[in-house]
Amino acid sequence: MNISLTSDELFFLKKIAAASAELEVESFVIGGFVRDKILSRADKDIDIVCIGDGIALAQKAAEKFQPKVQVNFFKNFGTAQFSIKNENNDDRYEIEIVGARKESYDAESRKPSVTPATFMDDIHRRDFTINTLAVPLSQIENGEVIDTVDGLKDLQNGIIKTPTAPGQTFIDDPLRMLRAIRFATVLNFKIDPQTWEAIHTNADRIKIVSGERIIDEINKMVMAAKPSIGFDLMYQAGLLQIIFPQMVALAGAEFIDGKGHKDNFYHTLQVLDNIAPHTDDLWLRWAAIMHDIAKPATKRFEEGVGWTFHGHEVVGSRMVQKIFSRLKLPLNEKMKFVQKMVMLHLRPIGLTKENITDSAIRRLLYDAGEDIDALMKLCRADITSKNQKKVTRYLANFELVEQRMKEVEASDHLRNWQPPITGEIIMKEFNLPPSKVVGEIKTAVREAILDGEIQNNYEAAFEFMKIIAAKKGIAGQSA
Repeated sequence: MNISLTSDELFFLKKIAAASAELEVESFVIGGFVRDKILSRADKDIDIVCIGDGIALAQKAAEKFQPKVQVNFFKNFGTAQFSIKNENNDDRYEIEIVGARKESYDAESRKPSVTPATFMDDIHRRDFTINTLAVPLSQIENGEVIDTVDGLKDLQNGIIKTPTAPGQTFIDDPLRMLRAIRFATVLNFKIDPQTWEAIHTNADRIKIVSGERIIDEINKMVMAAKPSIGFDLMYQAGLLQIIFPQMVALAGAEFIDGKGHKDNFYHTLQVLDNIAPHTDDLWLRWAAIMHDIAKPATKRFEEGVGWTFHGHEVVGSRMVQKIFSRLKLPLNEKMKFVQKMVMLHLRPIGLTKENITDSAIRRLLYDAGEDIDALMKLCRADITSKNQKKVTRYLANFELVEQRMKEVEASDHLRNWQPPITGEIIMKEFNLPPSKVVGEIKTAVREAILDGEIQNNYEAAFEFMKIIAAKKGIAGQSA
């Protein structure tokens, strides 16, 4: 089998091939780039292995480019990296060059001891057969693939399989368990039975892997076309119980007096899959994962009512920070966005169950602000009923809510709105220091606008402010 390269890829790979020839070392393009070329998937990360000094080859190759590229190298692992910009567009390729090597591992660390080795030694230390495919740089124009461990067969059959004994593979490098599941998710492949059994057996080894490496793999699963595959596999393997126990707590349905609730773990996976075709925003997808995270903590059985989860949106919003911290996710505006989505995710659904007032629409627009469109995507994804009539009814009601939002937004301009009366204006008008009463007046003005009692402009708000202040016995300068 041959791989097909673009003119730009061929151009810079031939330069690296020339450097390899000058140093008289054999070199190969190997791994994910070759795999993705065969699968017709875009890949800008290119791994090259040479039978010799990878750092020396990278430095020699860097001299072939104008201007000369900057090489970063890691002596302990014999690895060098540099970046090349495509001459015809803004695409940038990341090149990693490493000398062929053997690896040996300590039982309590996934950092290997590295020694120089042969091409076949290097093949056998790789994670999966589909990542062992290689093309000699000396024959790069032909693109003929070298396959030493049936990687092409596994690629054609959609199988994730280790090139050596899977148990030892995962004992040596437990992160590869998550990589197997990530490839199965992203490529929609199946995991070989022996490889799967080894993952299940060695799941506890994931504890020695850093949280940063774990979340990098999970985020790639979250961004897959069908993210549920990865989460379900992690759950079935026993990995999710260690990595994200709060999500596992959602699993299962409980029955009392014949009344049961849905399995909120698989409901969450359905919501995640539902939203995936409609957004490439990682954090909105995380909001889908987190939206019901507090249901186990708020679950109650009420006689005559059944199962309830009152306040799970409030409790769940509070849980986000602790979970993000545990998972090594960012504790910044991305986290605050997820908190906001969790807090508000029931609001639009609630509006579909009642007569929609302008006041309710105003409050939703004000509270959601610029994230209202993301919130509506989440709410649509949250409809997972098997009752098609119920789904159709909810979607029709959502159309009504969105139409009303457009009407109210057009007249009141509440998206990203700030009340026209600020605390500074109140303090200046009434000669007040920062105090509780300033906040009370400001809140009263805001609520009056949202309730439609007064118009959304400075003049109406200023007059209403004076009325509220007078009721509190406070006289203004313009009284």
